[in-house]
Amino acid sequence: MTASLLSLRDVTVSFETPNGVVQAVRGVDLDVAPGEMVGVVGESGSGKSVTFLGILGLLPNSARISGSATVEGTELIGATNKVMRSVRGKKIAMIFQDPLSSLNPVYRIGDQVAEMILAHQEMSGAAASDRAVELLDIVGIPQPKVRARQYPHEFSGGMRQRVMIAMAIANDPDVLIADEPTTALDVTVQAQILEVIQRIQQQMNKAVVMITHDLGVIARVADRVQVMYAGRVVERASVNDLFATPTHPYTAGLLNSLPRVGQQRLLPIPGRPPNMLQPPAGCAFRARCPQVAPICAAKLPELVAHGTAMTACVRHNEIDLSIVEGVPA
Repeated sequence: MTASLLSLRDVTVSFETPNGVVQAVRGVDLDVAPGEMVGVVGESGSGKSVTFLGILGLLPNSARISGSATVEGTELIGATNKVMRSVRGKKIAMIFQDPLSSLNPVYRIGDQVAEMILAHQEMSGAAASDRAVELLDIVGIPQPKVRARQYPHEFSGGMRQRVMIAMAIANDPDVLIADEPTTALDVTVQAQILEVIQRIQQQMNKAVVMITHDLGVIARVADRVQVMYAGRVVERASVNDLFATPTHPYTAGLLNSLPRVGQQRLLPIPGRPPNMLQPPAGCAFRARCPQVAPICAAKLPELVAHGTAMTACVRHNEIDLSIVEGVPA
């Protein structure tokens, strides 16, 4: 097997709040190999983004993170600021979901991309500016030399997202974390952004983590998928297996909530995610699960093999999760 570029083991993230400790992420494992795109999906608040912001040291001081997260053998959790500065942008980079708030409104686009280069590479300012223009061209921005002298407010949402991608790949990192990179974009622009990320992944042999709640995005670009709920991974499978034969009731619920041609009504998952100040005993999904049984409250389910997939459901061998109307009930 190809060695993983990014490896997470038992990553946990919690936050100290006036009301108690919020257990946002609870024991996440992940491996991503060169040239592979792994999707991480789940509802808002499931711990997707927090997991990766945590390993990159981008959470507030109230956050507490433990476990292990290595990039090319370099441990990130507990690393010094000096080590993190040398790794972020150089070995691992993040494409943030809101480029307008991530870009500085008073600096030109080209200068912001060049700043990323100068932070990690020994070159002149002029050379960095030229390289910034090249990067804007790589991500498909027309007239890159002209656009490099413009400001963020002069760019459309899709173009700003392309700038974020250019900044992420500026120092040729081996791992890219794409955090909801198509949020608030129309369908046409969304497809263009995904094409850019996929092309960069394949041509440059990057390891990519695609964080999203959009299963359509995952179906299009991912090789493997991890489904998260209440801070834990509840299913891990290839993208084909996940869409054809889900093994966890939550995954089935997500797939059934997708709109279909000719469908009379949407099939939402009933209820709401649990309060992570007080995580429920046993399976966190049981209060919303149409397949719940008394055994589901007994203990926290661990990931176990189910065919070629892994699932955290104690009833995975007993229940029918066919993706048809009426599931969940």
